[in-house]
Amino acid sequence: MSSDRSFVLAPAKKTMSTTIDWVAIEAHPRFQELHRRKSRFLWGLMAFSVVYYFLLPVGAAYWPELFRQQVWGPVNVGLLFALSEFIVAWLVAFVYSRHASRHFDAMAAELSRVATGAGK
Repeated sequence: MSSDRSFVLAPAKKTMSTTIDWVAIEAHPRFQELHRRKSRFLWGLMAFSVVYYFLLPVGAAYWPELFRQQVWGPVNVGLLFALSEFIVAWLVAFVYSRHASRHFDAMAAELSRVATGAGK
């Protein structure tokens, strides 16, 4: 674990503040793993969001009869699908928040402990 000590915070000159070696943190394997997992998860969420978003104009262009189907009064399938975009956006935010608090936050906390010297 000697590599964990490579970016321990060092006190600045005669002050209580500290300096952080960001280059060493970025090069640390734990940070690299956190970044890799987070990026993969976020790209998946973004891909889902973009595909779902473009289903509305593509669906309206290629299947207009489906989108014109009346559901209740003046409300049709197209309008419901458009409103579902808001629900999907909130679900994506909820999924990310839940996943981050269960996985990414713990990894970041461990990295922070190592960076500050508490995880020696």
